Amino acid sequence: MPGIEVWSQFDHDPRSPVNARIRASDRDRAVIETVLGDAFAEGRLTRDEYDERAEAAIASRTLGDLVPLVEDLPVAQAPRAGTRSREEQALRKWESDRREALIGLIGLSALVWTIWAVTTPGGFPWPLFPMGAALMNLVRIIANRRDIIEEHVRHLEKKERKELRKREDEG
Repeated sequence: MPGIEVWSQFDHDPRSPVNARIRASDRDRAVIETVLGDAFAEGRLTRDEYDERAEAAIASRTLGDLVPLVEDLPVAQAPRAGTRSREEQALRKWESDRREALIGLIGLSALVWTIWAVTTPGGFPWPLFPMGAALMNLVRIIANRRDIIEEHVRHLEKKERKELRKREDEG
């Protein structure tokens, strides 16, 4: 049981508060029953505990009902899609935005200076204007790091709420 990744077998991770109210499928219940059977076979549960939990798994209605049945077993780990995960995703998004701005500045600079060197060497240094705009974008992204990350977190939360409402409307 410790080597099995149980939570990846669900379409929606039942440990996530966003998914807790989603109706459990027969497959979801079967995953939990397998975990309980393995725990019983390993001696982690008595026969009575196994029977009680297996009956509760069969009777469960939502994904959130399934988690307490296995939370004291080795498979129960912290949810991957929690607040911390959203913040990590937002930080990675900001880092990606920053990297794109830097690459854009470098690429644009190489292009416009090459054009300038070929067409008007020694003339007015017009490439400074597009470079300035690209540099301002990079500085904006770096200077507004916290605000941009918070906006990404809000966006992810909004997306999760929208997904949950959609599932509730379908179910």
